[in-house]
Amino acid sequence: MIPYALLAAAAEAVAPATAESAETAAAAAQRRQSLLESHLNDADSVVRQLQEQGPGFFSNLWNNHSDDIIRFVKVVILALVVIVVAKLVSMAARKIIARLFKKIEGDESLTYATYTIVRTLIWVIGTLIILDLFGFNTASLLTVLGAAGLAIGLAMKDSLSNIAAGIMLLILRPYKLGDYIDCGSVSGTIQQMGLFSTILKTPDGLFVSAPNSVVFGTPIKNYSRNPVRRSDITVGIAYADSLPVAIQAMKDIMSHEPMVLKDPAPEVLVSELADSSVQLTLRYWTATADYWPAYWTIKAQLKPAIEAAGLNIPFPQRVVTFVNAPEAKPGE
Repeated sequence: MIPYALLAAAAEAVAPATAESAETAAAAAQRRQSLLESHLNDADSVVRQLQEQGPGFFSNLWNNHSDDIIRFVKVVILALVVIVVAKLVSMAARKIIARLFKKIEGDESLTYATYTIVRTLIWVIGTLIILDLFGFNTASLLTVLGAAGLAIGLAMKDSLSNIAAGIMLLILRPYKLGDYIDCGSVSGTIQQMGLFSTILKTPDGLFVSAPNSVVFGTPIKNYSRNPVRRSDITVGIAYADSLPVAIQAMKDIMSHEPMVLKDPAPEVLVSELADSSVQLTLRYWTATADYWPAYWTIKAQLKPAIEAAGLNIPFPQRVVTFVNAPEAKPGE
């Protein structure tokens, strides 16, 4: 009321001179000044009354509602205690889970996913305790949340299937961080494993996010899981070349390469008698980490070694036979 009166007085003080056409300018100015002073005196009186009654207001509030105030303060303190306890329990759970999965050789993705689930449960329980302290009916709240969860679950069945598939992938562990996998149309190095999706990086640096349900529902080919891998390289030689010489030249390449394992022993096999060449396949084993370095190194040495052994890598050839061709005349 007071601010409104002051604004009214100020508005009236600055009103245009057209409203004061019946009065002289001096009388109108005196009247506005008197009215403004009256409102200021009223405001000053009200302020003094509030200042005098201030301590009395809080005293009355305490006398009439002291029990409620004490009860509210206790509830707030207990709620803060629950928050602190939930935080401490969450930190302890993180350390316990990390130590547990370290003993069973679990990777970081499984550790993080398990901690995320446990942390969520801890804070849900803490929230329910706080709501119960403030007088909320948690039983009814749980019923409502259960019905809402059922409705949301039906609406988000695909997302829930991704969560279920993510949990199964984390338990079965067909791959881990850093593995190169191929599953259907998705292939790449595993960068991150979550409850909803698996993040991969392709050899050419592309980002791929694959839903867990797609990955789990497809046969997974893990190129990094086993410690050793076999590699096959095929090269052709001419039919006129000596097979023993060619086989020995290729065995020499593999025997002098330190990344090729001695056991199982490398082999050179005649894999195909093609149209223009005899196809020889070099078969050898390497450590998984040395697969591509050994592959490119040996492949680069094939041409010089074949040429040094006096052999040839033939071009595709065709023999064309003319049927019922006219006989050539003498002198043509």
